[in-house]
Amino acid sequence: PQKFRDWVDASGVLGRILFIGMVVLQVLVAFIPGEPVELAAGYAFGVLEGSLLTMAGFLIGSWLVFRLVRRFGVQFVEVFFPSKQILEFAFLRNPKKTKIIAFILMMIPGTPKDFLSYFAGLTQLKEWEWLAIVAIARLPSLMTSTVTGGAAGVENYTLSAVMLAVTVLTSLVGILYYRELTRREQAAEEETKKDHS
Repeated sequence: PQKFRDWVDASGVLGRILFIGMVVLQVLVAFIPGEPVELAAGYAFGVLEGSLLTMAGFLIGSWLVFRLVRRFGVQFVEVFFPSKQILEFAFLRNPKKTKIIAFILMMIPGTPKDFLSYFAGLTQLKEWEWLAIVAIARLPSLMTSTVTGGAAGVENYTLSAVMLAVTVLTSLVGILYYRELTRREQAAEEETKKDHS
């Protein structure tokens, strides 16, 4: 971490641009976890600048993914994710529920946020609506991670440990809620299909 911080300090504006590029890459290659990047942002840049740089990367990456999916369709998503995983999110195509469920899933710690960026392009969401969801709903999770990293950066290890514990706990709760929510929505969608047939 200290070497990364030294590199950031020595690189100036270029270091910040490269960091944003690293976040964009992490969104594009969705199976790379985002939390280590967020922690590094807090450690290297502090809470405020680290959060702003990371959010800039999230927005650029989410916009790129959204545009690529809109341009190339489900075939582009299938390059990164199996069809079975795509079908798990089919309930998001319900126009009445898309915005609220996407917002909830994006806000819950531990959910596959970058995969949602791929699936959002398959829904009826407008581009600006998706970017607004990303900007608002990702903020709580981003802030807890950058505060954790920032506390470690100023050697406040007690705060860092407490924030890390809170993040892990909320992520576990979030994962359980996410699984239950997706299970319920899938069951409701299957029930609707049976009613129509």
